[in-house]
Amino acid sequence: REQTISIDQLGFSFAFLQDEPISAPAEGVYVHGLFLEGCRYCVSSKEIEESRPKILFTPLPIMWFRPEESISRSKREVYRCPLYKTSDRRGTLSTTGHSTNFVMFVNLPSSRPEDHWVKRGVAALCQLDD
Repeated sequence: REQTISIDQLGFSFAFLQDEPISAPAEGVYVHGLFLEGCRYCVSSKEIEESRPKILFTPLPIMWFRPEESISRSKREVYRCPLYKTSDRRGTLSTTGHSTNFVMFVNLPSSRPEDHWVKRGVAALCQLDD
């Protein structure tokens, strides 16, 4: 409401935080507790990289979801990573054409092309099965 962006034009920019925030952001929301399947987020290079051997899931650092107009895009290469509620990656098909398990796409910085991560089945998850 503050930025007077219509709902069909609303998108998010994503930033990773180094430290635990001490207060709420002025706009947007901090999200913690997400996991990556099929890759990992490297804090030093600030992008996603290949998973380490025998590690299926890795935690994502705290992310800042900041509202913005969806047509403004980052100039840096990103992977539009699907975010699911559970690792099942299936659910009932909703009227939007997405599974009810699908939440949204999260832009993760990457130096590799998007199809590299798609072939590996990389996804972000809100919760693990255990």
